[in-house]
Amino acid sequence: DYVIDLHRNLRSAQVKWGLGARSYSFDKINWEKWLIVNLKANRLPDVHIVGRYLATVESLGVKNDGLGLDYFIPPEDEVSVGNLLATNVLAPQQEAPKYIAFVIGAAHNTKRLPTDKIISICRQVSMPVLLLGGPGEADEGTQIADAAGGQVLNMCGLFNLNQSASIVRQAYKVISHDTGLMHIAAAFGKSLLSVWGNTIPEFGMYPYYPEGVNRNTTFEVKGLSCRPCSKIGFQECPKGHFRCMRDISEEAIVRALQG
Repeated sequence: DYVIDLHRNLRSAQVKWGLGARSYSFDKINWEKWLIVNLKANRLPDVHIVGRYLATVESLGVKNDGLGLDYFIPPEDEVSVGNLLATNVLAPQQEAPKYIAFVIGAAHNTKRLPTDKIISICRQVSMPVLLLGGPGEADEGTQIADAAGGQVLNMCGLFNLNQSASIVRQAYKVISHDTGLMHIAAAFGKSLLSVWGNTIPEFGMYPYYPEGVNRNTTFEVKGLSCRPCSKIGFQECPKGHFRCMRDISEEAIVRALQG
């Protein structure tokens, strides 16, 4: 028997100690993360976290099939986006129009575009935009939809994770912060715009596609002396200027969404 420890924390150490079985533990590269956050010295391995997880069990013969991620939606959680748009978007449609899924949430505010920038982007997109997030983003979603116009629909807090994934799967393109639905979009092979604030893709948690495939366009502000300021995030910018998000070009995002 073996213990595969992908958490590598005090609780998992207690489990390993209690079982006394042979174990394989994930390298969380905390030292390398500390170096880049505090000294801006990049010693991070150029490997996605999926590759590092698999390296943990390589000696057990586990191999990467190169096919990327899977996400399965139960039939009862499939969402009829055509009906949703026909009910809510301005004019009746013979066929469901193409739409953008905009994932506005993230665990920390410094990983999220400011609300005014989201409104500006939504106003410039010439197709319906469905805002996705949890109950915590519902009020912001209402603010965005009210300010951006009738083709922006606030879906935040209305659907469970599987239902939100269904909306993502059917979208023409997806724009997302560094959060869970970003990875689900990659699992579906979607054309994706990932937007990065205080965290960086080099931490190894960028969208993961099958080998030889990359349908992600990264939007970030490189060259800031303060970035990354955390391996996770903050409720507000420690410096007060929030340039890592404020300086991202809205026009470039709109071009990519409509291209």
